[in-house]
Amino acid sequence: MEEKTVGEYKEVIKACKDIFEKKTKDYGTAWRILRASSLTDQIFIKAKRIRSIQEKGEQKIQEDIAGEFVAIINYCIMAIMQIRMSADEGMEIPYEKLEPMYTAITDDTRELLANKNHDYDEAWRDMRISSMTDIILMKILRTKQIEDNQGQTLISEGVDANYQDMINYAVFCLIKMGFGQS
Repeated sequence: MEEKTVGEYKEVIKACKDIFEKKTKDYGTAWRILRASSLTDQIFIKAKRIRSIQEKGEQKIQEDIAGEFVAIINYCIMAIMQIRMSADEGMEIPYEKLEPMYTAITDDTRELLANKNHDYDEAWRDMRISSMTDIILMKILRTKQIEDNQGQTLISEGVDANYQDMINYAVFCLIKMGFGQS
């Protein structure tokens, strides 16, 4: 993967992680009450809002779409955490315990990106943000179907891979928007 993409990816994830840390310190880990499927629905709401704003060309709530892409990334990471953690770990988890998990998930996801970017030759750079929004929505619908099938697939990747793809597409959108660039 190109060095430029790695640097841009790390900058976006750093900004997302900073927001995750601050929200964890403000709200605790109340999200632990949610099932992974509820987190999928939260991701759906965010992606649907982005698409609505893209299609209408205006918005009534003045929260920018960059914040919605950040939320998609962080909700995907929370969903992966939920899948990997047991209920025994409790509701309230200190940020210091979550931080290494966040880093491991984003490192694994960046590695997936590197492998796909090698094969696809950074095709995302020539894509429209609106197309990537649609792909995120498609990945959400796939994830919902897999969840409705109790995680069983015949040939497809599981929910983790779909969450990782959503993270990567949201990162691409943020890179294209100039988010997190110093």
